[in-house]
Amino acid sequence: MSNDPRFFAFLKERIGLDVASVGEAIIERAVRQRSQALQAQTAAEYWQHLQSSHDEQQALIEAVIVPETWFFRYPESFVTLARLAKARLVEIKQMRALRILSLPCSTGEEPYSIAMALLDAGLAPHQFKVQGMDVSPLSVERARRGVYGKNSFRGGDIAFRDRHFVEHGDGFHIAERVREQVRLQVGNLLDPALLANEASYDFVFCRNLLIYFDQATQKQVFDVLKGLTHVDGVLFIGPAEGSLLGRHGMRSIGAAQSFAFSRQAEPQQPAPVFVPLPAPIPQRSAAPLPVRPRPFSTAATAQVIPIKAAPSDAAALLSRIATLANEGKSLEARAACEEYLNHHPPAAQVFYWLGLLSDVAGSALEAQGYYRKALYLEPQHSQALMHLAALLESQGDSAGARRLQARAARSERADSEHKP
Repeated sequence: MSNDPRFFAFLKERIGLDVASVGEAIIERAVRQRSQALQAQTAAEYWQHLQSSHDEQQALIEAVIVPETWFFRYPESFVTLARLAKARLVEIKQMRALRILSLPCSTGEEPYSIAMALLDAGLAPHQFKVQGMDVSPLSVERARRGVYGKNSFRGGDIAFRDRHFVEHGDGFHIAERVREQVRLQVGNLLDPALLANEASYDFVFCRNLLIYFDQATQKQVFDVLKGLTHVDGVLFIGPAEGSLLGRHGMRSIGAAQSFAFSRQAEPQQPAPVFVPLPAPIPQRSAAPLPVRPRPFSTAATAQVIPIKAAPSDAAALLSRIATLANEGKSLEARAACEEYLNHHPPAAQVFYWLGLLSDVAGSALEAQGYYRKALYLEPQHSQALMHLAALLESQGDSAGARRLQARAARSERADSEHKP
């Protein structure tokens, strides 16, 4: 009963969600879960309850937008932020505190990462303030609690946890000096009155959100984001979204792996091509495999460490590839992919990783070739389908992109039908 198009339209109206971006199966599963929770027997019965209950409307939204985040996700962006923040303070002669916005802020990992990065860079507490905002009251409440489990700490460098957290029986508690830098609230980017009376922000983080909208909603949200960002400010976005900003007069600031954009100073100059990496379906597990696009932040001069694997060690090497890529070690991850192909039969997941690594490196044609190799071996590889779709979209092939998105949605629906 959950494939009723009224539910798709409701989510589109309330949070701008484009069903093609996540697949019908995710929404159908959320509607089915909420219907069962309310013991609704038919779609009409649940729809009637949904229309009369604000709490249930929010519950359905919460069921669809399961958060997936961790501290210092895309680490190079925080390095870039610290550098830009120091320069910005000089520009404004330290006459006021820097204003930084994080939305959607989810359960708080991003705004707290911003605060920790700036404190570690030597900024004093009075020199900056961070505003976190999310459409989910439950996520905002969890952020306000500031208590996190081990899943929020990923990658090889988690030394910040010793500096900024205190471990208790229920998890790691954010330090008060970090909490004091962050103000959290519920808000919807589709609300025309959002932050209407607030001054513009020096830095805005809005990552992995635009890819869930159709083109009209993307334009609407982009206009809001542009209005929130100071004319001399910087907008940090997700890896999938650079090509979208390029079409709207923004340009990359040129900081590798930071996904940072500013206003186009010379409109006649073509905007740099930024390879899109679409975020996958929200309702994935939080395992370190590519549930969502991960940063690849290792500098180009990083030393590649050869990886030796026994011919029978295919599974371990696949795990190694994922770990290296998730930690931002793109050169080492590529070397591990080549090592796999030298010792084992071709695997779709390896070609998918090579495509992703090529995407980030700016090699669009190479990435397209790898994605197609992955799909040759595994035609319903949903992540390769979505990434290739975004690549085609950025090249102007909207029809081809939609066909691939439809295939990915069918793949997710089939997976959903085999899950309890």
